[in-house]
Amino acid sequence: MPIALKVGTSGICIGLRAVKTSSSRNDTIKYLLVERGNNLTAQSGRAKHNLNDEIRAKSGKSKRQDRTKQPWSLDQFVVEPSVNKVRFHDFSLPLELMRGLAAMRFQYCTPIQSESLPYSLNGHDIVGRAQTGTGKTAAFLISIVNDLINYAVEGQRYIGDVRALILAPTRELALQIAEDATKLTRFTDIKVHALVGGLDYGKQLKRIESEHCDILVGTPGRLLDFANNQDIHLDQVEILVIDEADRMLDMGFIPQVRRIVRLTPRKEDRQTLLFSATFSTDVIRLAEQWTEEPVLLEMGADKVTTDTVVQKVYITTAVEKFTLLNQILSQEKVESVMIFANRRDFCRDLYHKLRKKGFKVGILSGDVPQSKRLKTLDSFKNGSIRILVATDVAGRGIHVDDVSHVINYTLPEEPQDYIHRIGRTGRAGHSGVSISFACEDDAFLLEPIEKLLGQKLSCTMPNPKSNLDSLLEQKAKVTADLLSI
Repeated sequence: MPIALKVGTSGICIGLRAVKTSSSRNDTIKYLLVERGNNLTAQSGRAKHNLNDEIRAKSGKSKRQDRTKQPWSLDQFVVEPSVNKVRFHDFSLPLELMRGLAAMRFQYCTPIQSESLPYSLNGHDIVGRAQTGTGKTAAFLISIVNDLINYAVEGQRYIGDVRALILAPTRELALQIAEDATKLTRFTDIKVHALVGGLDYGKQLKRIESEHCDILVGTPGRLLDFANNQDIHLDQVEILVIDEADRMLDMGFIPQVRRIVRLTPRKEDRQTLLFSATFSTDVIRLAEQWTEEPVLLEMGADKVTTDTVVQKVYITTAVEKFTLLNQILSQEKVESVMIFANRRDFCRDLYHKLRKKGFKVGILSGDVPQSKRLKTLDSFKNGSIRILVATDVAGRGIHVDDVSHVINYTLPEEPQDYIHRIGRTGRAGHSGVSISFACEDDAFLLEPIEKLLGQKLSCTMPNPKSNLDSLLEQKAKVTADLLSI
């Protein structure tokens, strides 16, 4: 394994890096060993890093003491073997990671996890097609955390050097991934950071400077801001994850993503995991550029939507839509609901009308300040509000357990957005209901959606009470079928 010698302008050796060679994808991933020196300056004009040994030492010591006080073993996390399911126990994961999985009540792998982990845990690149809600976030996080624990960096480190980088198209999705990563790593010394637009740059920078950055999750624009200001450094990235690649394309982020990828090591010298809900020609082309001999996984390739979601279309008129919505939301069995509309003004109008009707409702759209969006999302997660009105900015960025219903108040103009909207319910083995309204203004959008789905959607004239009872019966049947698996 070749050793790269890093020398400051003063001629003093300030670091040694063992670099993974292109001839062996599974070699030990890079280490960074830094030794103290006087007047240290980084190579090639790179801004001098600050060392933060004391903070890291105190933090690590505190966590080690906490773990000593609370000993834990796999005997406290018993999961019985199953013929039809793969357990996380079956992968010989580090004890700290298994404890995190136990705390999150993860027992058996979802299909994307059971298919991808045997490869990603062994250093292979992955290009995966998986629908939202199938557990792909946990799939790549488990692989990252396993790697960072098994190949821990000992000794001093540079602040701003990132070990694992995760790119996400929306702020909500990036923050959700970071939250999941924080939960998964709660019993380790791994540090998780999130960089997204709409939040104070200075506060984010202060946190980056206060502790090391093992896992960094962010949106392309804000990541580039930090990279251009040399507040983060990506040349030591060991694992790169590009999530929702098709959404990156749709939102025009690919030029920014290309610039970020160029700042990371060559694809031969890093592990790359790329996920997308759809495999367009453009997505395949990007995968070829950014991955090295990837394992291709297509989960649910025959069906674009999940079987855990009962789908129904109500034929109505634009004038009658709100009355129909009000009747549906008034039913006792409608618990946690996300309502999607195509435009911000539609969302605002719905939000105010529903509040006047006495519903506890929140709104998520691009014109709502990020801090308020985060508070609204937290309220939705903890049940303080049970109805969330949103544009597609939230279509792929929200992971809330037990969303019972998704309502498409207006049909999406892009068929793929239909998939991601209804993917907010029926997640990770739960069942859900999707209701779409089709009126004289947007009924023509049904055909391209059905073409993408490869099936005809059940359309009916609305009789909210009887139709909803029928949908709930179907949902109960789906739930019973899931429990019997």
